[in-house]
Amino acid sequence: MVAVKALNGGDLVTTRGLCRHFGGIRAVDGVDFALPEGELRALIGPNGAGKTTFVSLLCGRLRPSGGAITFAGEDVTALPAHERIRRGMAYTFQITSVFANLTVRENVALAVQRRLGQGGGTLGAETEGALARVGLLERADQPARDLAYGHQRLLEIAMGLGQKPRLLILDEPTQGLSEGEIADFITLIREVSREMTILLIEHNMGVVMALAERITVLDAGRILAEGSPEEIRANREVQAAYLGG
Repeated sequence: MVAVKALNGGDLVTTRGLCRHFGGIRAVDGVDFALPEGELRALIGPNGAGKTTFVSLLCGRLRPSGGAITFAGEDVTALPAHERIRRGMAYTFQITSVFANLTVRENVALAVQRRLGQGGGTLGAETEGALARVGLLERADQPARDLAYGHQRLLEIAMGLGQKPRLLILDEPTQGLSEGEIADFITLIREVSREMTILLIEHNMGVVMALAERITVLDAGRILAEGSPEEIRANREVQAAYLGG
């Protein structure tokens, strides 16, 4: 049985005035953002809107040029990525970051081991459980380099699940997946969202509309709109900037 987390109703992640500049380019420009614990939020926007830069700031891969980030009530603005992972963040990359020369099982076991430390008597069971959830258990002994690109994306999600984070950030997770795999992904994320907060960066609007409770739209490094899927679909500014209306 899947354990359902207890929600405290507060914001798990907030940013205030968050900025990241690259020379004269303001990739993220004064973003105020709040993600309540337990929510499944989608982050969308046109290419170059600043989505990946924004989540890279959240998880500590980039340092902000200004502003502040809090996670679970703690200011984490200056913390490196590994410290944010220890506090319960997990992030899957837009470009796969699996260990190509390790097996599928070994990749996930490393993620589980990071959480369990040295006393991990359930390492094997948790590793296989994460692989089973994404449909890769039958490929557990296969080198990761031999996986198709879509299966590498699923492996990276399994690595994230193995960490049992409070926040799971998924950056373009359906890229390279077949239609059938996308349908399975939607089912998986609906199940996983009962256990953790999810921030989904996704270009496939069918996936976004099927999964998101709320949607944040970025454009030119700023928040253009936020709302329910129905509100975002009807928003004329969003239609003009992104949805082609």
